[in-house]
Amino acid sequence: MAHTTAHILILDDDTDVACAAQLLLRRRYGTVATLNDPAGLPAYLARGVPDVVLLDFNFTPGRIDGAEGLALLDTLRAERCAVIALTAYADVPLAVEALKRGACDFITKPWDNARLVAAVDAALARRAAEVPARAPSQSSDDATAALMGDSPAMRSVKAMIASVGPTGANVMVLGENGVGKELVARAIHLSSQRAGGTFLAVDMGALPESTFESELFGHRKGSFTDAKADRAGRFQAARGGSLFLDEIGNMPLAAQAKLLTVLERREVTPIGADKPEAIDVRIISATNLDEVRLFDPAEFRPDLLFRLNTIVIRVPPLRERREDIPGLLRHYLDAYERQYQRPARALSSAALAWLEAYPWPGNVRALRHACERAVILGSDSEYLAADFGLAAPAESTAAGGAAMPAPASALMPVLAPSSASDDLTLNALERDAISAALAAAKGNISHTARMLGVSRAALYRKLGKHGI
Repeated sequence: MAHTTAHILILDDDTDVACAAQLLLRRRYGTVATLNDPAGLPAYLARGVPDVVLLDFNFTPGRIDGAEGLALLDTLRAERCAVIALTAYADVPLAVEALKRGACDFITKPWDNARLVAAVDAALARRAAEVPARAPSQSSDDATAALMGDSPAMRSVKAMIASVGPTGANVMVLGENGVGKELVARAIHLSSQRAGGTFLAVDMGALPESTFESELFGHRKGSFTDAKADRAGRFQAARGGSLFLDEIGNMPLAAQAKLLTVLERREVTPIGADKPEAIDVRIISATNLDEVRLFDPAEFRPDLLFRLNTIVIRVPPLRERREDIPGLLRHYLDAYERQYQRPARALSSAALAWLEAYPWPGNVRALRHACERAVILGSDSEYLAADFGLAAPAESTAAGGAAMPAPASALMPVLAPSSASDDLTLNALERDAISAALAAAKGNISHTARMLGVSRAALYRKLGKHGI
């Protein structure tokens, strides 16, 4: 199927490679442009942001480490482009790093034509299913448009964003996994005076302690074994914009001390540099730690906390704003029907009552995943509760008569798989086990990883895999 309105950019210094990809793709897509020099990317983006970018990861002759591509990937993801990594020198660590930073896929040269086309189609579908970022605007309604829901709880969150966004104060966003803390952070950025600058998100829980300073503050060529070129850190890359420090509660105390020093001095010193560099970023942070643990000095440094939480915004879990569930269900069902080219179907009244009563331990992220499953696997004229692949309801019923699901901590999926869907696949069991462990650990990633017997990095990959 041709995507006549899609805008594809091929960014590769090899003109033959770029031309070959352009000839292959322009029969299917509306605009397929090529760019051979990354120095021209800012000017290109100023004229219009592409939907998908095929990004080469090495531009300097002799370079094979992919560092240039990773830096460009950060820039493109900040502009909300879907990115497919394209390189002749692929290795597993580079692929993992690219995917961790938001690339949709990783393809080696020479490519298989069908594989490349499928990757572009998937990237377009993924971008279409995401809530699009709005253009910078002084309107608080525009800035918070991605935050769906009109419950009193969500109206309160939106009012807070409208109040604090223009101030420039540091903001800490609190909430369970999956409630939409990054969407809140983006809304704060869009309602600020920095809306025209970069919004750069960093998963602090996924940064290895050994590379913490290099990732955040940058390094100079030759400063350590693998430092083959100068590299800007995230603080420098977000200059003039907003830096979103996600999962900040999972930082080790030693890393917290380094971050505190930077925030106090408003400057960073790249590894191997002689002089510090001033930073110009607004800090927005987020954590799923409950506030009792957040104020425990053994978990989080009080002096750093006071630097970060000038303003605190608490995002409610989905179970506390059930009136928003019907609208969220319809939004994601419609989006995935378009993505997978499935016919539009209504949601049965029994399924809606069941879903409204469900506790949603994974919040909006889990609801979105359940909607995708229902669109793919549902076969009746209406969506049924079983299509969503959630845990079987307990015998007790809610006040309104809908069957209430048992608490997630009691739903150990290996022992009690969903009778509603009879989904006994390993993927489904793994997803349910992770959801149950997250609920039992109250959303804490470190505790969940220990319960499941995996590393924190492995758990992050599994959360992304299952959309939890």
